[in-house]
Amino acid sequence: MSDIIRRDPRAERIARNRLHPLHATVQRSETSWMGPNGIIRKNPHAVGFIGPNGTKRIDRSGAQQGGTAKRSTQAAAVQLPLHTVAAPSFYIVVVPDLVGGRLTTHDRDLLGLAHKLAGHQGAVLAVVFGEHKESSFDTAGVDRLLHLDGALYSGYAPEQQVQALTAIERQFRPRHWLLPDSRTGGGELGRRLAAQLGERPATRVWQVTDEHCIGRAGAGQQDLQRPLARVILAASECAEPVSESRHEALAVSLDTEVARCLPRIEDLGAVAVDPAATPMAEAEFILSGGNGVRDWDLFHRTAVALGATEGASRVAVDDGHMARNRQVGATGTWVTARVYLAVGISGAIQHLQGIGACDKVVAVNLDAGCDMIKRADLSVIGDSAAILAALIERMAAHRAGGNRDAA
Repeated sequence: MSDIIRRDPRAERIARNRLHPLHATVQRSETSWMGPNGIIRKNPHAVGFIGPNGTKRIDRSGAQQGGTAKRSTQAAAVQLPLHTVAAPSFYIVVVPDLVGGRLTTHDRDLLGLAHKLAGHQGAVLAVVFGEHKESSFDTAGVDRLLHLDGALYSGYAPEQQVQALTAIERQFRPRHWLLPDSRTGGGELGRRLAAQLGERPATRVWQVTDEHCIGRAGAGQQDLQRPLARVILAASECAEPVSESRHEALAVSLDTEVARCLPRIEDLGAVAVDPAATPMAEAEFILSGGNGVRDWDLFHRTAVALGATEGASRVAVDDGHMARNRQVGATGTWVTARVYLAVGISGAIQHLQGIGACDKVVAVNLDAGCDMIKRADLSVIGDSAAILAALIERMAAHRAGGNRDAA
């Protein structure tokens, strides 16, 4: 028999495409291995065993892996190497959107780009306005953190925020300003800042080199290359987010107090919008139903109770349960929701492609081995009708409790 090792190009293509139905069958069987940067990588799909009823079980006692029978109460945390910049030569300032008080995927891509521009001598300074709920600035690539809280920066206050950014410009003299070119605040704030500094911003940037930046132009059909700008408004997926190091995220402050400006804009608060009238591409919370939903009246009542925009798989649309403009997937609408709750959807390849940009995916299904369960960040195995009814009850109790507290 020949000792020549032969390659299988088809298997290699399937292994690179995690959405392929046969992706799991061509994965290597090792449970852990050493990565190229010296970090131990683990395969979560290789942990556990198939029980007698066909359900995957995970034995945390260590017996299945040949370890001791002592049960661990807490999983061992992977300690990432600490990246420190004691005396930075320059700063790269990032102003994330922090939608809902947490870093979005767009923000993390922006921090990855900032880390690329900073190298080993510069420091990434993140500027946060108002209250936030984020606790992972260190693993996102933040070396210095400037938190500006108070009533001046709450709500929609771009004029006061530009005043604060101007004070940061005078104190830190950053080499570059990075803001997300988004509709949630970063796009407007970045253009206001560029006008205040007298800079010409680079917009819709998706690629940055040492001397040039490339942005989208011509309704997204062309690329525009220009010299590396000082104010960069970057698009999503402009760089890989930081994932293999943790940073200090040291708190810093301004040396001088920011002057209070007389606002010409009055913030009247958020306007209530009917989730049913929200376009699928703009919805932040989507409740999507598939072939596994039997009680569609209960599904609609759940969407109203949760305040979610309704969506559906192609099968549900073809069966007449939902309108065609509510179809999610490559053959329908590509969505970018922050939370995508899929009920009774098995996860066809076209549907998974359409939800690829969603931040968090929650799946409710009876089939624990379907592709949607594998894609989801949180899975609930059970009957959809019982789970939807429980969600309605929980929301009613939550609102009742809030009313009592207000009273």
